[in-house]
Amino acid sequence: MLPGYSTNTISELDGIDSVENLASMGYSSLAITLDRHVLNPYRVDFEDHVTRWADILHRCGFASVIETGARYLLDSQQKHEPTLMSQDPTARQKRIDFLRSSIDVASSLKSTCVSLWSGVVRDSAVEETLWKRLLSSIEPVLEYAHEKNVAVALEPEPGMFIDSLHRYEKLTKRLMPVHPLSLTIDTGHLVCMGELHSGRLDSQWTQKVINVHLDDMRACRHDHLPLGTGDVPLESILQSLFEAGYKGGLHVEIPRQSHLGLAFARTSKAAIDRLLERVQTKRVVPLTLHT
Repeated sequence: MLPGYSTNTISELDGIDSVENLASMGYSSLAITLDRHVLNPYRVDFEDHVTRWADILHRCGFASVIETGARYLLDSQQKHEPTLMSQDPTARQKRIDFLRSSIDVASSLKSTCVSLWSGVVRDSAVEETLWKRLLSSIEPVLEYAHEKNVAVALEPEPGMFIDSLHRYEKLTKRLMPVHPLSLTIDTGHLVCMGELHSGRLDSQWTQKVINVHLDDMRACRHDHLPLGTGDVPLESILQSLFEAGYKGGLHVEIPRQSHLGLAFARTSKAAIDRLLERVQTKRVVPLTLHT
């Protein structure tokens, strides 16, 4: 498993300039959130920017995933809008077009996947109508990804239409077989939504995971916390992934700590190292953070 970091946890720093610093700490994977100040598909010099990102990732030997959850990139007035669940078809199309651009970026950077979520339901449509809305939006995205040979992973997000592993499973059963949809898990969400059994992640989920957001969280409270400060059984979750043969990134995603810059990246890397040591050796060593 690859120690990884998310650009939305260093949002006050230049993303490209930070890659070498993260590499020097021992990180080897980056979750790149397409956003105004990171890798913005609406910039005039976007293609040149993609080339610069490709160069630095290659030079530092980094794997990457493309994240699509920027808060105000598509609409400066409404957080995360529009989405695949927007009532207005024109709004949904804007999200679809953005996701296609994200797939192009992933193809150029040879990223592991594009990660997305469903979106919040903001109208009173009945359940079946909402399922049809989501399917009609996500299937063209998956079809385009298939053409580009890019994997797509959905992240169940608290408060959104697909908010749990159970809802993710319902979606995959409704999708056409030719449209595979992998899974992004957020370790905090697993506790927030009560997804774990005896602290472990069931094999029916681990075999679908291709992207991991690493954070801590309190039960039933959607607030991303530093590793080791919440209720998430991080060691058990990572043990489940390790036993399933997961070799992808473990991306620290705690945006509210972004103001701490690279100092927080160092603290998080120390916590990841201790977790991975415990998982790989199965030794019980208390996780202590030093700030």
